[in-house]
Order: sequence, then C-alpha cells, then structure tokens
Amino acid sequence: MHFKKRNANCGELRKENTNKEVILNGWVQTVRDMGGLIFIDLRDRWGLTQLVIEPETNPELAAKSKELKSEYVIWAEGKVRERENPNSKMPTGLIEVLLKDFEIINKSELPPFEIIDDLDTNEESRLKYRFLDLRRPTLQGNFDIRNKLYQVTHQYFAKHNFYEVETPILMKSTPEGARDFLVPSRINKGKFYALPQSPQLYKQILMISGFERYVQIAKCFRDEDLRSDRQPEFTQIDVEMSFANADEVLELTEGFFKMLWKDVLNMDIQTPFLRMTYEEAMMRFGSDKPDLRFGLELSDITKHLQGTDFKVFSDTIESKGIISCLNAKACASYSRKNIDDLTELAKKYGAKGLAWIKFADGKVNSPISKFLTEEEISNILKETGAENGDLLLIVSDKKYKALTVLGALRLEIARREKILEQVKNQFSFSWVVDFPLLEFDEEDNRFVALHHPFTSPLEQDLNLFYEKPEIARANAYDIVVNGAELGGGSIRIHQREIQEQMFKLLGLSKEEQISKFGYFLDALKYGAPPHGGIALGLDRIVMTLCGTENIRDVIAFPKTTSGLSLMDGCPSQVEKKQLNELGLRLLKED
Repeated sequence: MHFKKRNANCGELRKENTNKEVILNGWVQTVRDMGGLIFIDLRDRWGLTQLVIEPETNPELAAKSKELKSEYVIWAEGKVRERENPNSKMPTGLIEVLLKDFEIINKSELPPFEIIDDLDTNEESRLKYRFLDLRRPTLQGNFDIRNKLYQVTHQYFAKHNFYEVETPILMKSTPEGARDFLVPSRINKGKFYALPQSPQLYKQILMISGFERYVQIAKCFRDEDLRSDRQPEFTQIDVEMSFANADEVLELTEGFFKMLWKDVLNMDIQTPFLRMTYEEAMMRFGSDKPDLRFGLELSDITKHLQGTDFKVFSDTIESKGIISCLNAKACASYSRKNIDDLTELAKKYGAKGLAWIKFADGKVNSPISKFLTEEEISNILKETGAENGDLLLIVSDKKYKALTVLGALRLEIARREKILEQVKNQFSFSWVVDFPLLEFDEEDNRFVALHHPFTSPLEQDLNLFYEKPEIARANAYDIVVNGAELGGGSIRIHQREIQEQMFKLLGLSKEEQISKFGYFLDALKYGAPPHGGIALGLDRIVMTLCGTENIRDVIAFPKTTSGLSLMDGCPSQVEKKQLNELGLRLLKED
C-alpha cells in the first residue's frame, strides 16, 4: 500500500516550526467536532500533535473526517501554525497543524479500553490486549528508558575493555537454589537441558579461558513463585573480571550507575557509595537492602533488660536472642486498631507478637509497663530517643527474625506516615557487604549458600570456613537503591580444594560433585585466575529509573503472577505427536 511518509514526528514540532509544511504518520487518539473547527489528536511513538480542519474553508476534508475513529492509522499533511489556545501541559502544545489532506492507512475496531495513561482498566484485560496497552505513552516512555539503559551498558563496558560474549541458553541442569526450567531433548530421549538461572559458571569459565573482562545482557529463567518485582524470565547485566578485588568491582559498578543516571535522568549522583556491613544494615534498619532515604532506625534495647522480670524478654535473653525497638516518631496517636494491624503484619513476618509503648503528654501508656521497672522504661526511652508523641514498637525473638520483623514495620510506618511519598524523587545508593557465607538448614541438616556456592569466603575468614563455617563471612556485595537490591556479586572461589570444601559443606558427595559440576572442577585445575563480578538486575534498574513498583510495566510481554501469558495463551498444551518425538508421556491426573 502506498502512503505519504512522514517528514516530522508527532512529538517534535514547536513554535519555531510555524509555517512549515509537514507530513505526519500515526494513530488517531481522539476526534472532536466543535462545529466551527474539527480537532484530531494524532499520536506516534514520539508524542501527540493536534491537527485542525476548518470546515468553512475545507468542507470536503471536514466531511471525510467523519470516517475517522480512535486508533485508525493515517497519514496527514498540513501547515504548522500557532495555537490560539495553547496547552502548556504538552510539549507540542503551542502549535497545531492545519490539515490540507489525510488518508486512512488502516482502520481499527473499537479498542476494549482507551489508550490513555490514567487507565482505569484491570491488569488482566491490559495483559490480554498487551499490543494495545503498549501504545500508552507512559509504557512507551518506560521502554525509551530501557533502550537508553542498553545503550549505556554497551558504551560503558566497551570503554572499559570488556568483551561481550553470549553464553548458552540450553545448559546442564544444576538444581541448587531455585527450580530450573527443563527442556527435553528430542535427539537424546530421556535427557534434558535446563534454561539458565544465571550464566554464572560460563562466565567463570571465560575467566579461566583468559578473556579477563566479560559482560553480557543475559536472559535468565527461574521457575519460582512470582510477585510484583519478579518474573519467570528476566534480564541481567552480567559482569566478570579477572585479577580484580572487591573494591575494583564496586568502583567499576559505581561508575556505570553514575553514567546511567546522568544519561537517562540528567542527575549527578555522588560516588563512592556508602558501604555498610550486613550486620550493621540488619541492626540499624532490619533489612539487608535498607532504604536510606529516611531515618526510623532500630535500637537494640537488650542490654537495658538484663535481669528483667518480664518472662517474654528474659526468655529471649536467656536463649541469646535480641530485643529490638523501632521508634515510630509522632505515632502515639495510633488507635488500638492501628496497632492491631501492625501486630498482624509483625506476625506475618514470623513474630509471636508485638509489644508497644506510647509516650504522650509526658506519660507512658503500655500493656507491658506493669512488667517493667521505672528504670527499665527510662533506659528504653533514652536509648530510642523517644520524645513526647512517639510510639515504640518492640520485638523480642531470635536475632535476625526480630530485626526482619521490625524492618517490615519500619517500611509500613514510612508508608502510613507518607514519608515514602515525600522522598519518592530521591535516590540513595549503598553497598551491603560482608554477608554470612552459609546458613545451616536444620530441616535438611546441611549448610546452604546465602549467595551461591561459588562465592569465596573473606580472606581473613578462610580458617573459619574450615573450622567454624557457620560464622564465616562471604566476600560478597549487594548494591541497594531506595530499599531495592539492584544487583549482587562476589569474588569467586578460584582454587579447586576450596570449591570442593564448599560443595562438601553443602552436602554434596564426591560423586554428586563430579556429576553436577565435574566440568567446572576440571577447569579449576588449569590455572584459574582470581576473579569476581556482579549481576545487575536490568528490569529492576528500569523500574527504579521509571519510578514504578510493578515489573510488568518495564517488560514488553510479561507473565501474570501465575506464570501465564494472557495475550498468546501460554503455557499451552501440545500435540501428542510432539510429545512422542520427545519420548514423553503425560501422566493422567487422579
């Protein structure tokens, strides 16, 4: 089909283009017949331009415009002129195009919802008609930002002498951690590939192969339960460096974020980023990904309750737990129902209950005050910096459980008190370092790796790794922005004997080590250099740049929380012939 091709787009025309003859291509947003004038809003990827027809001087074109409906695709030709009634809310709001002619390129049925940003439509309908949903300016703006992130990634790492290398999508299944997506082999019946949860071992092997600096925008897959910031397939910026220590990886990553924020948001961010240990982050904020845009820090009040007669607290102290407190500033006015709601939230995160103290009108009001001495209460108020009008929330439990509960309450108070709303346009970057290397799983009676099993212990904890692995720390680091973990990495194990010890601690026999990771253990025998890296969550970075909390707003064709693609109907059943070719048979459900 022949049509007149654009010589301008719908987002670029300004007052200085007055009297310019233009041809535009795009979608009809709205048609408004005001009697004396007919207005058509035309939309393309770049923006919106108002077209105008004067029926008195061009009656034929006015009659022809009656055919137009929303989402029709047209070309339009005319002359730019200044608007009599400017619209300061849109970039092209000072001009309009007086139409000379237009033609319909393609018609559209009535869309199931209007293509506007303030869309009062349920998400299920939006995902079913994703090809229409993606026409909305906000979503298109999100993908403009995503595209800029791709470009910055290529430029930055090329500038720092990194090779871009593609690693396999079909790989060996190594079921440690999240579940693999499995792909049956037609040629080798009864055997399966796995989709990569991460290119971890491949990038380490590239370091052993002498590539020294590798980067990849990698597609990864995890068969796990979904939520607003998680999808079964996701994208990460995968980085690995040989002969590098943690400081070098962190410095390189900070430079990347500095360039990214400047190029995308025109914002200067300060480097180096704040660093805090895992222990400090948990004790102060109750989270290993703390939001540092506001205070509300936790206080350890255990020392002030030594010898207390309150059994709940004394039992915790005896079992080497912790009693920690959050000072919810100016929240003493909370009703009993408000506090009951906070108690339910605390229980959701594993707390047995929630103690509280209100300090109002110079007096203490609390259901636990009768169990505490005046000195104990006075010390708690002093330790937490309590002032008139404050509400103290107290959790007593195993150390990290109590801290995690209070971390969740801290964020809830920030939401309720509109603190998050006040800081929404700020960005606070930090590193969390020195994580525990391992955690003992009592159910499986073995250790599990808190990052992944290729993370090295801190050099000063190497002896502990063999003697007391439960207290050894990892040479690992997470980058945190506004309470979200945007990436994590570590210095890797590059010596075979240490890697074998790690596998042993994780409960893998010699035979299992060879079966699952034999090729990697072999590679470690041939002069593996010291190396480390980081994986940055590309989707989460885009979410942060766009200011959205829903990952589906930054992925073109996302899945629902139940892993469904509503637009194309997958996952779906396949023909019996396809199953036979793969040597598979479905079991009948009982």
